[in-house]
Amino acid sequence: MTDKEEKAIILDYLPYGYPLEKKMMPLAQAIGMQNLTLLELIPRRGVKLEPREEVYIGEGKRDKIYFIMGKLPFNKITESAKEILKERLERQVLENEKKFTEFFNNAQPINTRLHQLELLPGFGAKHTEAILVEREKKPFESLEDLKKRVKNLPDPKIAIVKRITEELEGKERHLLFIN
Repeated sequence: MTDKEEKAIILDYLPYGYPLEKKMMPLAQAIGMQNLTLLELIPRRGVKLEPREEVYIGEGKRDKIYFIMGKLPFNKITESAKEILKERLERQVLENEKKFTEFFNNAQPINTRLHQLELLPGFGAKHTEAILVEREKKPFESLEDLKKRVKNLPDPKIAIVKRITEELEGKERHLLFIN
């Protein structure tokens, strides 16, 4: 999964750059659609970007983006960008539900004391055990199927979004969903 991002969603557009930095250069905070990479983008001269707008950032001619400045540290994300990020991640989970359902069907132990499923916020050893028992009977077909078959399970969509956010913040040692 080391493919370069082709498209990104604008999380926030700062026409005068960051307020406390000396450079008065327009920039955009964005998230790559494929690998969920947080990026700082420099728009072409005269281009105004809108939050939630999809932009091409791949190889070759880019119509709206002049260059990719680099990865965006989570602590630099604006508050409005955080809101759009959460909304975007929820949408990403829904649009790629099959991929996330496969995670529950294929998750493995990390070591003798810890399972990948236990890394999800709100998922403990009991939930993990119940999921493993159920998936032995029959693989899960959707996140809804998972919720129906495993009693008292926290909402998998919410747990995945929280986990991706924690990974983006750089707080996690083991990465499940981002590179």
